[in-house]
Amino acid sequence: MRSTPLVLAALLLGAPASQPAHAATSPFPKSAGRLAVTACPEPPLSSGGIPRTREYLDTVVKCLNKSWSAYLARAGVRFERPAVRYAEDGTVCGVPVADVDAFYCHPARALVFPLTGRWIEGRTDLYPFKVAAHEYAHHVQTLTGVRRSYEARHRAEPHARGELRRRFELQADCLAGVFMGSVRASLARTGEDWSALYEAVRAGGDDGDRRSHGRGAGRVYWFKRGGATVSPAACDTWSAPAARVA
Repeated sequence: MRSTPLVLAALLLGAPASQPAHAATSPFPKSAGRLAVTACPEPPLSSGGIPRTREYLDTVVKCLNKSWSAYLARAGVRFERPAVRYAEDGTVCGVPVADVDAFYCHPARALVFPLTGRWIEGRTDLYPFKVAAHEYAHHVQTLTGVRRSYEARHRAEPHARGELRRRFELQADCLAGVFMGSVRASLARTGEDWSALYEAVRAGGDDGDRRSHGRGAGRVYWFKRGGATVSPAACDTWSAPAARVA
């Protein structure tokens, strides 16, 4: 029997299907298994300007579509490709693109990629690949109903909104790790490349009063956990201790 997104969200977040999804706190269903190991060779990114940047991101998104569509089919969830929007300046989905790295516009179910900025320009590391995988993970959360459940809890539990946001974002970090772990052998990267990526993830952690994505150590923990297990079921940030989502 195929699962509806609401039923799967209850499984992803831990409540029995007879309970409201926003009551939930558990992982992706183990019955859907691991992401299949596939190949996703990176095109060069360090030269070629904006056309090369688009080629790079198009390739990564194509790989993400292939991997996650197969997984969601096993989980009984209807797959829908995200829209992809590229921008050099201006505002997309109400967000000035000059102020952010890539992001997911959930009302439009669209991945939004600024084609300039320090997140992508002149980079030779794995960070742009990871950013794309993280934003795509938000699309997976939308398709499975996790976003809807998160937003219901966000409304119902105003005292816990900061922690809920971090659980949501850290799950996306973990799911990004799951995907990158599934294609790791095809990326032709050294151990130093991966260490540099972990440091970039750590540097993107919360600091000061900004508490939206988790501290650097927590982001690295969940990203590595996804990569080591290649299993979305390992990305149970919702029932993790508070210290793991600080």
